Amino acid sequence: MQKLSLTQSLQQKLSPQQIQFIKLLQVPTAELENRIEEELELNPVLEQGEPEEQEDEFKEEVEEEEVADKEEEIDIKDYLQDDDYSGYKTHNDVDDEDDKEMPMPTSSTLQETLITQLGFLGLNDHQLAIGKQLIGSIEGDGYIRRDLEAIVNDLAFSQGLETSLEEAEEILKKIQAFDPAGIAARNLQECLLIQLERMDDGQDVDVIVAKRILIECYEEFTKKHYQKILKKLDLDDEEYIKDAIELIVRLNPKPGGEGSSGMVKNQYVIPDFILTNNNGKLDLALNSRNAPELRISRSYNEMFKAYDKSDKKDKKLKEAVSFVKQKLDAAKWFIDAIRQRQLTLLRTMRAIVDFQYDYFQEGDETKLKPMILKDIAQIINMDISTVSRVASSKTIQTDFGVYPLKYFFSEGIATDTGEEVSSREVKQIIKNLIEEEDKSKPFSDDKLEDLLKAKGYNIARRTVAKYREQLNIPVARLRKEL
Repeated sequence: MQKLSLTQSLQQKLSPQQIQFIKLLQVPTAELENRIEEELELNPVLEQGEPEEQEDEFKEEVEEEEVADKEEEIDIKDYLQDDDYSGYKTHNDVDDEDDKEMPMPTSSTLQETLITQLGFLGLNDHQLAIGKQLIGSIEGDGYIRRDLEAIVNDLAFSQGLETSLEEAEEILKKIQAFDPAGIAARNLQECLLIQLERMDDGQDVDVIVAKRILIECYEEFTKKHYQKILKKLDLDDEEYIKDAIELIVRLNPKPGGEGSSGMVKNQYVIPDFILTNNNGKLDLALNSRNAPELRISRSYNEMFKAYDKSDKKDKKLKEAVSFVKQKLDAAKWFIDAIRQRQLTLLRTMRAIVDFQYDYFQEGDETKLKPMILKDIAQIINMDISTVSRVASSKTIQTDFGVYPLKYFFSEGIATDTGEEVSSREVKQIIKNLIEEEDKSKPFSDDKLEDLLKAKGYNIARRTVAKYREQLNIPVARLRKEL
């Protein structure tokens, strides 16, 4: 049996303008210029440039007129008055000397570099197509993880190009000879061997032994079972393999770089904030790229003057005025949103700097206080989600480096004295302990737990393991050295 019932509930719905502001707040400095360019292209009323002097005619009072057909009223006075929008530039207490160009990414992608090298091989069109397909399959770190058979099938289905595994393998070997060394390998073992092949002149004993280790004892090498390697290679002294292992460790495990999407060789980070320490005084400023010069175009004035003197029933003129009004509203909102974005960014960053004042004085990680999003949200009286959007995609340039804002947020850990310290402080201590350990007898996680407790940090072994993994530090067995 069906039943009808009434229920009451509270729902919050964001307006289109609020949604657009949220998106604008999340945009990092590097992308803000593109967003502004998009708006300038979409809205002819919005202009970018120095503010102009006000003209007398912009100060005229024009009586409110009603559009025929009882459609939306257009208050011309609202659009002709001398307001903040006719000429606008955000001031951020930044001197002219700070208003300078920041480095922008200028580079060629890894794939473009490889395609260029492919062109030097003198391949025919058939082989060139196979080579381009293989290069297109290389991931950001420089590896081809797709099965070669799947790539051959892709060529058949997408390009109608028939080839064999043997032919694809042959061209792959040619690509693996490209720079950077180790590129287009299908796994780490192959990547390291490709690099060793370039060093092998048939006389370097370390290279020869290193290749034998990777070919005959790769599993033992990854687990650092050195005695098993000696036995397998029929050697009786660790000195025989010590230099070879050091050679392998110095090879590049990621020839394509760290990224997995852009595959850019040289990338410069554009900070959103700039923090300078002037004899103990911390001066915070927005990157000048966050303060664009935006204004409302004045050409629309003629449109409204013509409308004011004309027959208000002129349908075409009425439609033109309505269009301009719509674009004016959008332009005014966009300028307001940019201004609000700047204020929100500065307000949030100032709260973070004040909260972590001791850290920003010296850059000492052990002076970072426990800080979560809620702490900053309460200080600036904003929603946690707003702080999260600011912190998730912004960076700050300091005297000791460029850092993402997320870096300064961490959980608190209680000490023996009852004081709370930052988890980042504990991570730094773990890192220091491991750097100072005897590499022939590295500390286990249990030992690290005991050492931390001796220093007054009460954390469990599983927490030690978690922090060690977050620091990208392997377990004790894999840190062991000869």
